[in-house]
Amino acid sequence: MTDGARQRSGTSGSAKDAAGEKESGGGVALKKEIGLVSACGIIVGNIIGSGIFVSPKGVMENASSVGMALIVWIVTGVITAIGALCYAELGVTIPKSGGDYAYVKDIFGGLAGFLRLWIAVLVIYPTNQAVIALTFSNYVLQPLFPTCFPPENGLRLLAAVCLLLLTWVNCSSVRWATRVQDVFTAGKLLALALIIIMGLVQICKGEYYWLEPANAFEPFQEYDVGLIALAFLQGSFAYGGWNFLNYVTEELVDPYVNLPRAIFISIPLVTFVYVFANIAYVTAMSPQELLASNAVAVTFGEKLLGVMSWIMPISVALSTFGGVNGSLFTSSRLFFAGAREGHLPSLLAMIHVKRCTPIPALLFTCLSTLLMLCTSDMYTLINYVGFINYLFYGVTVAGQIVLRIRQPNLHRPIRISLIWPVIYLLFWAFLLIFSLYSEPVVCGIGLAIMLTGVPVYFLGVYWDNKPQCFDAFVDKMTYLGQKFCVVVYPAMGNSVGSGDEGEEMKEETSPLSKEDGDNSDL
Repeated sequence: MTDGARQRSGTSGSAKDAAGEKESGGGVALKKEIGLVSACGIIVGNIIGSGIFVSPKGVMENASSVGMALIVWIVTGVITAIGALCYAELGVTIPKSGGDYAYVKDIFGGLAGFLRLWIAVLVIYPTNQAVIALTFSNYVLQPLFPTCFPPENGLRLLAAVCLLLLTWVNCSSVRWATRVQDVFTAGKLLALALIIIMGLVQICKGEYYWLEPANAFEPFQEYDVGLIALAFLQGSFAYGGWNFLNYVTEELVDPYVNLPRAIFISIPLVTFVYVFANIAYVTAMSPQELLASNAVAVTFGEKLLGVMSWIMPISVALSTFGGVNGSLFTSSRLFFAGAREGHLPSLLAMIHVKRCTPIPALLFTCLSTLLMLCTSDMYTLINYVGFINYLFYGVTVAGQIVLRIRQPNLHRPIRISLIWPVIYLLFWAFLLIFSLYSEPVVCGIGLAIMLTGVPVYFLGVYWDNKPQCFDAFVDKMTYLGQKFCVVVYPAMGNSVGSGDEGEEMKEETSPLSKEDGDNSDL
C-alpha cells in the first residue's frame, strides 16, 4: 500500500512490456470521452437509482405527515443544490478524479483522505450498490408474490446476479457501460414521467385530498425533531450520487466547463422530478397505504393502471438496474484513484492493456458489494449511508472554507459566496446532531468503522520501512494479479498530463501543493 511498494511492483517485467503497447498512439490510458450529455446522464442516472422508489416510505414514516414529507423533499433538493455548488468550485480548483476523497486528502492531509476512502470502501459504496441491487430484486420478484413479500434468499440471489452481470459489462468496455447508463437513465426519466403524468390526471379529477393544507399537515403520529432529521437522512439517500461526476473528472471533456454545467442542469431536474413524483404518490395513496407498501411505485401502478400495472415494476426494475451500473462505474474510479495515491493496493490502480477498463477496481467493488448483501435490512443500510455520507460531505465543504483562508489567491474558475458553504454546514450539523440523538447505535457503529481506518493507515500507508518479506509478498501478489487480469499501470498523458511510453505511473501533482504524498498538508 506504500508508494515504494507501488513503484517496485510497477517495474516488473510484464508491466513494463505491456505498458509499452500503444493505444491510439500513446500508452494504455483512461481517455477523455465524457461530454456534457453523458456527464448529465452520470449525475441523473446515479441519483435516480432506488431512492425515489424506496425512500418515500422512510421519509413519510419519519416526517409524520404528508405536508412535512413534501417539505423534506424540497428542502433536501435545495441543500443538495447548495452542496453541488460547493463541489463545483472544488472540482475545477482541484481537477482530480476521486471527488471528495481527493479534496479532503489535498486540503486536510493523507490521514483524513484515507479515512474518507476507508469508509467508502467498507460502508458507503458497497452499501449503496447493495441497496439498489436489492431494490431491483424486490421490484422484479414482487409481481410473482402478490400476496406476500418475496423470500430474502431469492432477493439476495437475484441482486448478486445483477451485480455480476454489470461488473462483466463494465470490465468489458467503457463504451458498453456508458451506453447502458444512457439507455437506463432515459428509462428512469420515462418511468418517473409516467408517475407524474398520472398524478396530474388524478389532480384534474379532484383527487387531491392529502394535498389540501388542512389535511396535508394532519399528523398520523406526534412530530419529533429527531425523527424529522431521520426523514432528511432518508431523503438525502434518494439524492445520493449528486457528487459522483467529481469522481471521473479526469475523463471529462473540458472539465472546467462541463463539470459545473452538468451539475447546474442535473440537480434542478432531479429535484423537480422527485417533488412531483411524491405529489403523484399521495394523489392515489393515503399515508397509511404508502407506509404499508414494500414497493411504493408498484402499489401506485396497481391502483391507477389496472391490467397494465405490470409496466411499473418493470420500469422501476430497469431504473434500478441502471443505478447499479452507474454506481459500479463511478465507485470503481474512486478506488482506482485511491490506489493511485498509495492508499489502496497498487493493483487497483491498473487498467486492462486493450480494453482500458480498471478491471481490478471493478472486481474489488463487486466483491465488497456481494459481501454487503449478507445484510438485507434496506432501511438500516440507508441510515448508514445517509449518516456517513453527510459526515464527509460536511468535512469536504468545510475544506472549501479552509482552502479559501489558506490560499485566497489560488486560481478558481468558479468562485461562489462563502454564505453557501456556511448554510450547508448549518444544515449538516442539524442532521448529525439529531441523527446521533435518535439513532446513537447506528451512527456509533458507522463512526467506529471509520476509526478502524486509523491503525490501518499508519500500518499500511504511513509506515515506509516495512519488512522486506512483506514488500516481496505484496509485489508477488501484484504481479499475479497483473497476469490474471492482464492489466498495467496507465500512462497518464491522455487524461491529466504527459508521459512517455512505458513510463511508470506518476503520482499526480496537486494544484495545492508540490509536496508528495500521503502526509502532505497545505
